[in-house]
Amino acid sequence: MNKMDHHNAFSTAAIRKAMAELETKPGPKNKDGETGIEMSRLAIQTASRLSQENYSPRMIVGTLRLVEFALLAITGFAVYALYVGMSRDVTLLYYGPAILTGSSLAVLLIQIADGYQVPALRTALKTLPKVLTAWAVAFALIALAAFFLQYSLAFSRVWFAAWFITGAVSLLICRNIVAYGIRRWARNGVMERRAVIVGGGEIAKALIRAIEQDPDNDIRICGFFDDRDERRSPPMVAGYPKLGNIDSLMTFARMARIDMLIIALPLNAESRVLELLKKLWILPLDIRLAAHANKLRFRPRAYSYVGAVPMLDIFDRPITDWDSVAKRIFDIFFSLLAIALLWPVMVGAAIAIKLDSKGPVLFKQKRHGFNNEVVEVYKFRSMFTDQCDPTARAAVSKGDPRVTRVGRFIRKTSIDELPQFFNVLRGNLSLVGPRPHAVVAATHDRLFAEVVDGYFARHRVKPGVTGWAQINGWRGEIDNDEKIKQRTACDLYYIENWSLLFDLKILFLTPIRLFNTEHAY
Repeated sequence: MNKMDHHNAFSTAAIRKAMAELETKPGPKNKDGETGIEMSRLAIQTASRLSQENYSPRMIVGTLRLVEFALLAITGFAVYALYVGMSRDVTLLYYGPAILTGSSLAVLLIQIADGYQVPALRTALKTLPKVLTAWAVAFALIALAAFFLQYSLAFSRVWFAAWFITGAVSLLICRNIVAYGIRRWARNGVMERRAVIVGGGEIAKALIRAIEQDPDNDIRICGFFDDRDERRSPPMVAGYPKLGNIDSLMTFARMARIDMLIIALPLNAESRVLELLKKLWILPLDIRLAAHANKLRFRPRAYSYVGAVPMLDIFDRPITDWDSVAKRIFDIFFSLLAIALLWPVMVGAAIAIKLDSKGPVLFKQKRHGFNNEVVEVYKFRSMFTDQCDPTARAAVSKGDPRVTRVGRFIRKTSIDELPQFFNVLRGNLSLVGPRPHAVVAATHDRLFAEVVDGYFARHRVKPGVTGWAQINGWRGEIDNDEKIKQRTACDLYYIENWSLLFDLKILFLTPIRLFNTEHAY
């Protein structure tokens, strides 16, 4: 049984048994709490099995680079401390720069030698000569630099030799541990990219076979979806099951943790491809168009590859891998800073709310989060307890009698939003992102998704405490279609142009723009 056989969600016998039943049942409740698109029992079982997060190969490789740099640097300083003895002046002038430079060079040279490719990490002993050569070259460059800078006499030769040996042993041990872990994770389906194929028939079969022929690819095919009947798209393709039609794919992608959608349709089926993309682009996934079966060929740089299969990149999932790590660190740091600075304001608001009206200080409301998941957002209570509206079906308007005296002030100044810093620490929200709207939020009795085409695309990233729409004046009551259209346009612009600097700009502009309270009541 080859590697891709292990990647099947179920054994072939189990798939055939489930498909033989040909039973469908209503899918789980959708994000509005209503019954969603019908899904086959097999699709529901598969989505349930794929509901846990997986490890991104890119994240693992990036972490390994940091670990190996730290290992080499620590061994260098340890040998220095044990043999030479710590001296502040000597450390700063000579040994410290040499250790940090040598460790950085080693990681860079291992990268150049393809030592951080996943196939290389699986077979540590085969790639060990490349790794040790990179380590030796890094040492040679450090020695050469010391010679030309006339610093060579400042270094202990014993330290040089001992650091080289201990560094090599550390790399050997680390690489073997990582190789064992990667092989184990690959068997258990932990380190993989999960893919769903859109389209069936011979094109999908050729795609699957092409992916299976590459023993080192990290793709796990979870099944395929197709609107065509069984004559043109059979229920089983290359051992993988048909899980449903395109509408059920939307529900499936909300339930399962999927990384990629691969469209297996010919480029000349232009209208069908465009129709699919119009539905699928709102999902927080990488969307690729398989180009293996097309005679038309573009420049090599136009393609990305899954194994050896050329793909045209249609949409990329925003804020992934190390970008998501950087954004999470950003969120935690600035949220803790804000809480440390604003805790007197929050305590004062809590006391004022308690003195002004009966009821709890905090108010929780269900709102749409990342990938349409429902999250509970914290706010300071600004309405009378018996008139609170957890569903936000009736938006707050100017002079609304449900709002308390203190509530009017904290809503105008956005103090009511301060508890959301704790949502950020919990991971429900980001500090900057599209503002989370209530699950049944509407304008003139029309849900926002009915007003704006592609509205749910704003949920491809975590919602935020503040956002680009608020900076541009789209804050407060949404009482007409134009306001939600403009908000969504700003949110999509933010997603497509995200960077940490952009987040920082929005964060520092937020207090300034809060002075505009025209639409906040």
